[in-house]
Amino acid sequence: MNFKNSTVVVTGAGGFIGSHLTEALIEAGAQVRALVRYSSHNYWGFLEPFRKDPHPRLTIFSGDVRDPAFMEKMVDGAEYVFNLAALIAIPYSYQAPLSYVETNIHGCLNILEACRRHKVRRLVQTSTSEVYGTARYTPIDEEHPLQAQSPYSATKIAADKLAESYHRSFDLPVTILRPFNTYGPRQSLRAVIPTILNQALTGNRIRLGNLLPIRDLTHVSDTVRAFMASAISEGTLGKVVNCGSGRGVSIKEMVQMVENLIHGPLEIQQEDERLRPERSEVFTLICDNTLAKKLMDWQPEISLEKGLSLTIEWFRNNLKSDSTKTYVV
Repeated sequence: MNFKNSTVVVTGAGGFIGSHLTEALIEAGAQVRALVRYSSHNYWGFLEPFRKDPHPRLTIFSGDVRDPAFMEKMVDGAEYVFNLAALIAIPYSYQAPLSYVETNIHGCLNILEACRRHKVRRLVQTSTSEVYGTARYTPIDEEHPLQAQSPYSATKIAADKLAESYHRSFDLPVTILRPFNTYGPRQSLRAVIPTILNQALTGNRIRLGNLLPIRDLTHVSDTVRAFMASAISEGTLGKVVNCGSGRGVSIKEMVQMVENLIHGPLEIQQEDERLRPERSEVFTLICDNTLAKKLMDWQPEISLEKGLSLTIEWFRNNLKSDSTKTYVV
């Protein structure tokens, strides 16, 4: 995809998808301004390797999307902005919902305002399939009703609607990309695939919550391609576009697939403390990606079986030998 010599801002660049997107944009020839959340440790997340081996087309900024003046400086002169900055851990959103409002909603508003004033070519706002809640029908298309079943999903719905309003009110060139469940190297252990792999590679007992929810899993490289395609497609302007495989797999089936790939028996143990509140659980998420195929000629290239194999290999190479809870960058 042609981003050569374009100035691109990526917020949430130190995270799982953000770091992969940053690397792909550099490879595509873009000049990338990568925003990582400031901390007293000045930690760059999964962009830490660039500290020792800097790239001439990458500039890393430590800051916070909640600071409007900072976002003005970040966006000034940029052609494309990808907003991946968000608090995403659903369980923590039950405990600290205001934090999610401040980052996911107020942070999005600051980015929208900065993009409006500096007249960017395209802003891609990152949504999530969690905004649909438990499916009323499957596969889920973009017309499916929205239902907030956690404080996290409520803030993402609000951010999506803010982005939509800026397109309608101010002609801001916005695309709302709505990935279903993305997995792959570097993903946080809070997510289900890393949770399963971490336990499977360090023992044979898999401790999980509800085994019945069905998820649509997309390898991170395919999700990154969707981000980039959505930014340059004229057809996606002002649109919400789903990004997913169209295949649903239950949590229990995921464990069985991992068991087959690592050639070892796994014992599943359900734990009540891992369960979501009863009315908050989202049971079925399966993507209808028809619009993505039509508007930006996108569909997944990596099968779930191949993607899981690649992810298992990465986890084997990166799990710390002295810990079952963390892995090396």
